[in-house]
Amino acid sequence: MSQSHSDHVGSQGQQGHGSKSDHEGHDHDQHAGHSVEMFRNKFWLSFALTIPVVYWSEHIQELLGYSAPVFPGSQFIPALLGTVVFFYGGLVFLRGAWHELTSRSPGMMTLISLAITVAFLFSLAVELGFEATALWWELATLVTIMLLGHWIEMRSISQAQGALQELAKLLPDKATRLADGETEEVTVDQLSEGELVLVRPGESVPVDGVIKKGKSELNEAMITGESKPASKTEGDEVIAGTLNGEGSLHVEVKGVGEDTKLSGIMRLVSEAQKSKSRSQNLADRAAQLLTGVAISVALLTLVAWQLVGAEIDFTVVRVVTVLVIACPHALGLAVPLVVAISTTIGAQGGLLVRDRKGLEDARNLDAVVFDKTGTLTLGEFRVVDIVAADGSSEDDALRIAASIEAESEHPLARGIVQTAREREIDLPDAEDFHAMTGQGVAGTVDGVKYHLGGPALLDHEDVDVGEELQGAADEAADRGQAVIYLIREGDAMAVFAVADGIREESYQAVRSLHNRGIEVAMLTGDAQAVADAVARELGIDTVFAEVLPEDKASKIKEMQGQGKVVAMVGDGVNDAPALATADVGIAIGAGTDVAVEAGHIVLVRSDPRDIPRIVKLSRATRSKMLQNLWWAAGYNIVALPLAAGVAFGWGILLSPAVGAVLMSASTVIVAINAQFLRRLDLGTD
Repeated sequence: MSQSHSDHVGSQGQQGHGSKSDHEGHDHDQHAGHSVEMFRNKFWLSFALTIPVVYWSEHIQELLGYSAPVFPGSQFIPALLGTVVFFYGGLVFLRGAWHELTSRSPGMMTLISLAITVAFLFSLAVELGFEATALWWELATLVTIMLLGHWIEMRSISQAQGALQELAKLLPDKATRLADGETEEVTVDQLSEGELVLVRPGESVPVDGVIKKGKSELNEAMITGESKPASKTEGDEVIAGTLNGEGSLHVEVKGVGEDTKLSGIMRLVSEAQKSKSRSQNLADRAAQLLTGVAISVALLTLVAWQLVGAEIDFTVVRVVTVLVIACPHALGLAVPLVVAISTTIGAQGGLLVRDRKGLEDARNLDAVVFDKTGTLTLGEFRVVDIVAADGSSEDDALRIAASIEAESEHPLARGIVQTAREREIDLPDAEDFHAMTGQGVAGTVDGVKYHLGGPALLDHEDVDVGEELQGAADEAADRGQAVIYLIREGDAMAVFAVADGIREESYQAVRSLHNRGIEVAMLTGDAQAVADAVARELGIDTVFAEVLPEDKASKIKEMQGQGKVVAMVGDGVNDAPALATADVGIAIGAGTDVAVEAGHIVLVRSDPRDIPRIVKLSRATRSKMLQNLWWAAGYNIVALPLAAGVAFGWGILLSPAVGAVLMSASTVIVAINAQFLRRLDLGTD
């Protein structure tokens, strides 16, 4: 891997593999400098050492009715190997506790360290002559089980964040540079903006750039979440990491390494996983509270059992069990793991979470305000209605009009031509094309003379369009749409209503939001008639038209003043203040950098259907967090009293090892439950 890519992956892609910043981002500072491999290795060696400790333990021999082999020094096996396990396997917990205490945030590591230190010092005192039973086998099994629990936890976190590593792998190490007609194999970090690279069929695109020659279909699913390959030709942009199809492409370099869109996506995901949310703050407070409760219960257990005359070794075992079973391990994992998985799911679906607060608030949305142009609409002209005179078909009228307008550079003309292409209408060549200043254009198709233009053309040609076509033209004008007439040898053949085309995806987006009980509003600087026409077509509830750019944010505040939780969706510089004002700012990734920076969530593709998907992801994430928090904190209601020995009179007594198993099981349950979030299908309504 080239140096630039290695650095990039090292800074952003190695989630769960020992980066301090990674784990601090999950409020899991106790794992700073840790890795899956470290816990795995420590577990297996500690496990191997624990077996003889347990086997030669007098307590276990009495309990199971066997006698371990006796040889010189065999009586020291539990103490010797138990001490090794304490320092080798337990040191990671002791260091974590020191970090927690110096940062004044005692938690899981503090409780674990208290438990194993109490057990070690008590057992050491017994070996030095104190009259009691040593706790070497309890200590060794406790450390070993805790290492197993942390190993499982680290694997869960690593798997949850593994998508960043997969994204990093998409960036090729090398590229084929084109210079003076020659090709040269170079590392990607040797490329500069403006140079040309050759992308062969089946290769990954190494840079962000613009196609200068060739056409192909590119698989952009890893970037946009869209499974259908995107057709690309000269002038189209390509994204680093996407997979080229069967065509060969010459691409001009626009962005390399850290400047590519893929790198930006990786940064956003990494930052989102590190940012705190209210749910995480709640979990942190709960974990600290539980730590205080556990220490208090441990002290109370010590005092209570001594007051009733229990043996000191029995009492110490109770104290150790309380400290172990109350470890807020599951609480520490409950929220960060869900966040890691949900942000990864979002990124894979083209939803980039810049600020987790935005994702968290999305579940409570009362209203979504869309900017019209470029968001609900294409930002380009399209034919939105065709009315043909008797004896003519709409497609035939569009075929002729597009053939003539293909020679024109006017925006309305391009809209007519693009509409015909999208309908896959074959266009014949037009002859004798010429523009008529202030009136329109003319040309010959299949030997017939045609004119295209607005109302001024009718006056110039003295054409009577008839009642049907005139009615359609008047309705289009009332909607604020441009009206284009097609005239065939002096007779009106058809009328076209041309306007900013509505995205097909917008219809489903509005329906999906309504199905979730969310109001849909539209914000635009366009005339009221134009805005109302789009709103009627889409079924939008509220319309803010003729709004000046500087007034967009005030419209958001107006809705918030009604007690509503409001999301704003936009893609332009003028939308940035409104995006920042909204409870949830959603920026279209295809828009300007300013809008992207102002949003809480960024949509990689310009698809309004992603808005209800955000709501779906937010609600599913919140539900999974609450499930984990309830389980992580709730099991202590039963576990703590049992650990303290309140059920001793009924013959129920938990050992430290059993306490460690229960605590670890709680952590594993939380981890497994979080993984179920991966089943969420954002593509279904």
